[in-house]
Amino acid sequence: MKRNVKLSMPTLVSLAATRGMLGVGAGLLLAPKIDPKRRRAVGIVLFALGAASTIPIGLRVFGAR
Repeated sequence: MKRNVKLSMPTLVSLAATRGMLGVGAGLLLAPKIDPKRRRAVGIVLFALGAASTIPIGLRVFGAR
């Protein structure tokens, strides 16, 4: 079931910032518990997931204009 939601730019920015903070927070919480090699891998994955989930939203918003 697909649902269209209209978001203002400030709301969209807030959502993106929140997602980023969650990713960074999780990374920081895990950092002392894993070795540097794995920490780097987790950081890369967090970055990639954040980018992969944010880019389509941005394209939809800016492409709709």
